[in-house]
Amino acid sequence: MKQNIKTRRSFLKQVTLGMSAFTMMPFLNTCSNSVKPKPNIIYILADDLGYGDLGCYGQKKIHTPNIDKLANQGMRFTQHYAGSTVCAPSRCSLMTGLHTGHTYVRGNKATKPMGQLPLPENTSTVAKLLKSAGYSTALIGKWGLGGPESSGTPKKQGFDYFYGYLCQSHAHNYYPEFLFRNDERVLLEGNKIDNPRPNGSGVASKRGQYSHDLIADEALQFVNKNADNPFFLYLALTIPHANNEARGKGMEVPDYGEYKNKDWPDPQKGYAAMISRMDKDVGRMMKQLKDLGILDNTLVIFTSDNGPHREGGADPEFFDSNGQLRGIKRDLYEGGIRVPMIAHWSGKIKPGSVTNHISAFWDFLPTACDISGVNTPPYIDGISFLSTMLGNTAEQTKHEYLYWEFHEAKYTKQAVLYNNWKLVKHDSSKPAELYNLDNDIEEKHDISLKYPEILEKVEKMFNNRTDSEHFEFRKSNVISSG
Repeated sequence: MKQNIKTRRSFLKQVTLGMSAFTMMPFLNTCSNSVKPKPNIIYILADDLGYGDLGCYGQKKIHTPNIDKLANQGMRFTQHYAGSTVCAPSRCSLMTGLHTGHTYVRGNKATKPMGQLPLPENTSTVAKLLKSAGYSTALIGKWGLGGPESSGTPKKQGFDYFYGYLCQSHAHNYYPEFLFRNDERVLLEGNKIDNPRPNGSGVASKRGQYSHDLIADEALQFVNKNADNPFFLYLALTIPHANNEARGKGMEVPDYGEYKNKDWPDPQKGYAAMISRMDKDVGRMMKQLKDLGILDNTLVIFTSDNGPHREGGADPEFFDSNGQLRGIKRDLYEGGIRVPMIAHWSGKIKPGSVTNHISAFWDFLPTACDISGVNTPPYIDGISFLSTMLGNTAEQTKHEYLYWEFHEAKYTKQAVLYNNWKLVKHDSSKPAELYNLDNDIEEKHDISLKYPEILEKVEKMFNNRTDSEHFEFRKSNVISSG
């Protein structure tokens, strides 16, 4: 009898499971047909590339056909802002979703023997969040948020794989004696630096292997190895940053390419050649995504960490590198912080689209969370721009304002953007300058006396910040270049 009861129960269980499976079959079939792997994310960050340095943003002399094609097939952002006007704080903002009134790193503060102020080990980064969602994560290129054996190394900040420069001063040199693979130094044969500094920077006397080419090749290899699973690649290029130690010959590039016969100063030939070399590698990446059959499932973002520089003999006026904008790197005028940004996602982003949605580096983290299905941390300053990319502008949340502070000057500089009212303050004891970007994008006319009510309203936003233990507010720490 017990055996019969057991048999009946077993039978009823099988029937119930079978009915459940039958009932759910249409749902399962629907899911199996619609579910796709999580989208891959490739974030390409140029170093010191100006708003006007690309053809799709108005450049006339430097050729960037592959990046222009990226824009033609994707979305071009016309009012996207870097995290800061120099390297380390800008990258910290990108990784953490915080503006420089809240970030841990707010300047290029060097540490010994090499590296910059490291992120604390418990920092919540976009790489850690994506890794928790099952992504393979890689940083290839320049880091600048923690030197060897510090709490800020890429491996401790969510990256499964790292290849490149830990220290941004080391990254000045395109022919270094070594790069890092994860936590180990990899010697580069054929490269020699006479009297290198402890951080690895200096001027090469022997040039065998060009670091940008190694970084670009490594990125292609990572994509190839991870084509069958979701991945996040942060490709932090060093081009077109100068070798600051090389003075007037700091635009290091193997050859001037198509610009060799131009009647230009050598540094300008080098600057243009670096950008066009980078452009070719963007083209290589897009071709590989197509050949691997993953182009439709990969979001590619291309941007720059701050405005154009005047280092190593470079002259931003020669190429009109900041376009219509006032200022360059280390300024909080538009030319120092407004950067080109292009988003490409075949089948998702409308080709040839242009948006004036106001966005910033600290928006990338919540955007990546939205794409991957990860809960966005509640304490960040960023707002996802996924709705803008997908063309759902009515659903796009907007910033009340954007904020920056910069500590590498006599006084801490501050800036706020509020409804296209732009405030810039060079000294906390003096009044701010006020501009209306709607009719004065060049920030030529200070109208603070004309609109005292706007000035008073927006100046209060300067106070919505936290103090930093590492960066004194008024008298800045002029420390290392980035």
